[in-house]
Amino acid sequence: MMGRFFFVLGVVVLLFRSNAAAQSSNSDCPLQFTSPSRAYAFCSSLVRLGATLSYTYNENNGSVDMAFKAAPAASGGWVGWGINPTAPQMVGTQALIAFRHSNGSTIVDTYDVKSKTAALNPSKISINVTDKSAVYESSSGKITIFASFILPSNETSVSHVWQVGSSVTSLSPGIHPTAQNNLNSLGTLNLKSGATSATPGVSSHQILKNRHGVLTVVSWGIMMPIGAMIARHAKTFKLADPAWFYLHAICQSSGYIIGVSGWAIGLKLGSYSKGVEQTSHRRIGIALFCLATLQVFALLLRPKKDHKLRIYWNVYHHSVGYSVIILSVINIYKGFDILAPEKKWKNAYVGVSLCLGGIAIILEVVTWIIFFHRKSTDSSKPVSEMNGNGNGYGNGRVNGNGSQSHV
Repeated sequence: MMGRFFFVLGVVVLLFRSNAAAQSSNSDCPLQFTSPSRAYAFCSSLVRLGATLSYTYNENNGSVDMAFKAAPAASGGWVGWGINPTAPQMVGTQALIAFRHSNGSTIVDTYDVKSKTAALNPSKISINVTDKSAVYESSSGKITIFASFILPSNETSVSHVWQVGSSVTSLSPGIHPTAQNNLNSLGTLNLKSGATSATPGVSSHQILKNRHGVLTVVSWGIMMPIGAMIARHAKTFKLADPAWFYLHAICQSSGYIIGVSGWAIGLKLGSYSKGVEQTSHRRIGIALFCLATLQVFALLLRPKKDHKLRIYWNVYHHSVGYSVIILSVINIYKGFDILAPEKKWKNAYVGVSLCLGGIAIILEVVTWIIFFHRKSTDSSKPVSEMNGNGNGYGNGRVNGNGSQSHV
């Protein structure tokens, strides 16, 4: 009797825990996905782009009933979900893409994503889609794709891709944003168990992207401005001469070497993503490399201090140097927008930039104070003191005819 009691109790506990786990896993799913008209066996909130996927898999015939919900990247944009039969990547995805038509209706169609650069137009796909529709929610601005399709037999684990975009021309979706969440919105899906796994946050080239960002910030964004500040303000203090020049040279040359390393990694990353080009970021980066390299070679042609061309060389050197710093800061912030790291990293650089800017302002004020102080001191000195003679007329010797001689 007691054995039966504990057996029943154990079954009840297991059922309770199973039900609780199911409720927990589905707690983030929209209510309409479990309504009587739209009931699904599995529901999962995807880790990127705020998307939700619900589905039911029928093992008998390999059919799948699914609902994918997400918000377009902008008003008039699109949402899409698909399966890639070969690999978890965009190219090769057999996709369902939905958007609002200009007449107010919501359209969904099939698209074969054959490349990163070719325009997308409605086309047949390798997956047998038996039914499809889409609904737009004005309250949330989200679009839900409903579809039924049949997979090849025994195929229960698939690579799926989801995406959102900001524009549609006719029936052709525009390119999606290139933020990290967009580039990593893919993963694997086990249709039988309901388990979903996104690709790791660090993609195959993410380490290179991180290195590119770190090297760029340290070199162009920190070392170059510090080197310029040393040249501008340290020489004001006589005790720092000529040490300031060597500090300036070391800081700038080290920054250049590190910066070129980051620039080379950036070019390599560009070759990996031929379909996604960061035009302005790339052009500014190339301009920075050219200007910085020009600065390095210009040192070999620097005239001596007393040469009549030295003043023109100084104007050139300062102009190009400050241009490099300004372009560096602009391009670094463009890089933050592209890489889209955690906010703390961008905030950290903002803090460093403000700190360097504050120090530069303080040093600028001190430099001008010292300049005017020295100028007033020099102008108040008597002529005799400036000449280094007691009477200002020479050594005071008298020649043979009684006139004073100045030597």
